Amino acid sequence: MKSILVYAFICILSFTMRAQESESTKIPKRVYTTKPVKQNPPTIDGVLNDEAWNAVEWTTDYTEFQPDVGTPPTEQTKMKIVYDDKNLYVAFKCYQKDPGTIEKRMGRRDDFPGDWVEINLGSYNDDRTGFSFTISASGVKGDEFISNNGNFDSSWNPIWYTNTNIDEEGWTAEMRIPLSQLRFGNEQEQVWGLQSTRRYFNNEERSTWQPLEANPPGWVSEFGELRGLIGLKPQKQLEIQPYTVAQLDTYQAEPGNPFRDGSDAKITGGLDAKIGITNDLTLDLTINPDFGQVDADPGAIALDGFEIFFQERRPFFVENKNVFDFRLGGGADNVFFSRRIGRTPQGFTTADRDFGEYEDIPNFSTILGAAKFSGKTKDGWAVGVLESITAKEYADIELDERPDVINGLPQVGEEREELVEPFTNYFVTRVQKDFNDRNSYIGGIFTATNRNIEDSVSFLHKSAYSGGLDFRHNWKDRTYYLQGNFTLSNVNGTPEAIARTQTSITHLFQRVDANHVDFDPTRTSLTGTGGQLEFGKGGNGNWNYNIGANWKSPELELNDIGFLRQADDIRQYANVTRLFNKPTSWYRRANLRASLTSAYDFQGNYNRIQYEGRGEINYTNNWFTEFGGAHKPRIFTNSFLRGGPRWRYNEENFYYFFAGTDQRKKLSVIAGYVNSQAKQDNFSLDRFELRFRYQPLNALSLSLETQYDKNPSKTQYVTQRDFGNQRRYILGNIDQETLSATLRVNYNINPNLTIQYYGQPFIFKADFSNFNLVNNATAEDLNDRITYFDDNQISFANNTYSIDEDRNGTTDYTFGNPDFAFVQFRSNLVVRWEYIPGSEIFLVWSQGITGLGDVNNDFGSIIDNQLLNAKPENTFLIKATYRFVL
Repeated sequence: MKSILVYAFICILSFTMRAQESESTKIPKRVYTTKPVKQNPPTIDGVLNDEAWNAVEWTTDYTEFQPDVGTPPTEQTKMKIVYDDKNLYVAFKCYQKDPGTIEKRMGRRDDFPGDWVEINLGSYNDDRTGFSFTISASGVKGDEFISNNGNFDSSWNPIWYTNTNIDEEGWTAEMRIPLSQLRFGNEQEQVWGLQSTRRYFNNEERSTWQPLEANPPGWVSEFGELRGLIGLKPQKQLEIQPYTVAQLDTYQAEPGNPFRDGSDAKITGGLDAKIGITNDLTLDLTINPDFGQVDADPGAIALDGFEIFFQERRPFFVENKNVFDFRLGGGADNVFFSRRIGRTPQGFTTADRDFGEYEDIPNFSTILGAAKFSGKTKDGWAVGVLESITAKEYADIELDERPDVINGLPQVGEEREELVEPFTNYFVTRVQKDFNDRNSYIGGIFTATNRNIEDSVSFLHKSAYSGGLDFRHNWKDRTYYLQGNFTLSNVNGTPEAIARTQTSITHLFQRVDANHVDFDPTRTSLTGTGGQLEFGKGGNGNWNYNIGANWKSPELELNDIGFLRQADDIRQYANVTRLFNKPTSWYRRANLRASLTSAYDFQGNYNRIQYEGRGEINYTNNWFTEFGGAHKPRIFTNSFLRGGPRWRYNEENFYYFFAGTDQRKKLSVIAGYVNSQAKQDNFSLDRFELRFRYQPLNALSLSLETQYDKNPSKTQYVTQRDFGNQRRYILGNIDQETLSATLRVNYNINPNLTIQYYGQPFIFKADFSNFNLVNNATAEDLNDRITYFDDNQISFANNTYSIDEDRNGTTDYTFGNPDFAFVQFRSNLVVRWEYIPGSEIFLVWSQGITGLGDVNNDFGSIIDNQLLNAKPENTFLIKATYRFVL
């Protein structure tokens, strides 16, 4: 099957040969020359009447980028830039024939509502990174750090100042951007990359100062130039932001449990700091960080045994996270995953409820401190170093506070602590070097996790190291690229710790039919590799494509500080995309994509082949559709039977279709349907999604996203049991349903004072029946693959299934009833006031309900019994920060 990918690559090349001949030449770079302010700087009030603006001329002639690239925009825009020793000043004049049509919607920072205009500054002038500042007509700020020639990171929150004004010609905006918030070299005369984009809301139109191709090969690399920056002195930034938090938790008291008396209160404090070591490199510090205002993770259940990936949400780790990114190819696998730092303690205690003992385990490991050193030098070196220390975490164990619980006698047992997470040091360093006139780079990463292991946590690795190299080479105006990476990992620990890793679902060395790996309970280390190689066409013209492969060896292990879902995997892929960027009478833009993927393991087993197609159409009325489908004639998995033999699923076909109304309207709707069906009804999926967004007022927006899944299967894994000297793998029919809804409400009193609400109920039901055992795990016919238990073999009593496999009247093995219903509700109400730039006050009310429901009830009964009538847990907190800029 490897020849399929070779054939696909040949087809890709043949499809694009003619397209290359018609591609346009590269658009010349525009140049804007700024000048210094000689006297008083502009007053940032949105009114462009300051004398300082007369030092330079307007630059204009913005060109439409979307939808009709290269044409004059409906409304023109002008821009001016001046500077002094400490600041860069930017003025915009956005013409609009009817000022009454200017859309002044409000939103949270980085929401980009209504009409807006932005400036992008490539102060490193490296064609890969930049800083983006956006201001809406309503005064809402947006700021993003741009990495990898087009990845926008909105977690970056610099201090800068802006204001807007509406007049008879349209609207105007002024910005003051402190140079301390930017990064640049110390040359006497600076040359920066420059781009500006305007959104004209009425036509959903984007125009840019530097004209672009319809399918540019990147973003930052296509910037124009800002010249005239002479004598700028590097600004060594120093910001200190202390905080204090008062928190009250309330919950339903648990009789006898000394740790659950109904409420807890605490006051804490900490410190964040940002220190400019040079103007290129910055040191970020945090001591006892608080993340109380961060949204809770969405509800999710995984029946396949794998860890669920959740995005990082904590501000310290989110900011500039792209600096440390090192993906292995495909999915979320990454050498560095910051949520490992401060994770939930992994240990357990010896508390015994039968003897009246209760335990109190911390929800998270305490981050004593963390430091992050990052930046990019004028010589093209991008550097990132992160160091963090987490404390020992102990679980408190106490006896039932009622004196006569055990045998009617007072209890005099001692309170005790048990270690559940060791003292741990995390270290990450990342470097990249540009060369070849910034068309190429080579980089590396190194991570280290070191734990102070004690007997009670000896199942954890004592040390874990990983390292990698990556590169990318672009040519022909960045039209084509070749990129790749290589990763090496090593973990060390007790035989118990390494055995636990070998038998985890990520590795499964104990698989009964695997002859390329052996489970060795005496090993004290594992070393593995991973990597990726990809060639592609990334822009220019109407065709994009790529072809590549990635691998993760059986012994690769990254989960101490990275994220690795499954090792022992080799993937090959090819993709080709046709872009339709020239508007017609019925669409603004569209694209079609075809993909081919295949998978093998290191034993040489051919596990998967998938053919997929998808497309997107944005119509002239700004409605849109998304559609696609796939055919999977071969699906094998090594992990389904949790260490048992390789398993085969039936051939599968799936398709999806989504449609949405114009998202600019006060009320917009998106509806979608996903269907998957395997042969012989092995499994299926019906998913219905409905999303609403309503903005009745410029200051108020509401959104509701609902999803219902029905996902039955005849072969859901249940458990394993021994029958004599044979291993039995028990499966069952599952009727699986999921219902979730996410409500968000945003009310903006002004751009700096907002009220935000987030709420999500989540219900999952799993009802099992028709239990069966694996007969021939790789048989093509489902009836040969499994054997159902008949009525003479299986019985149910006291919530337990008893199996008399040989029908001799004696129970051979048992297993518990796997039916369950999971119910969760999480919500956050946050009042955020940025009372001065960079300093904030948060008022937060978080509420949560988590429990089990009755799988025999319908969703309405579960909502009534387990959600509406349950007593929630509440958290109230007040957090205040003040940012000192020195």
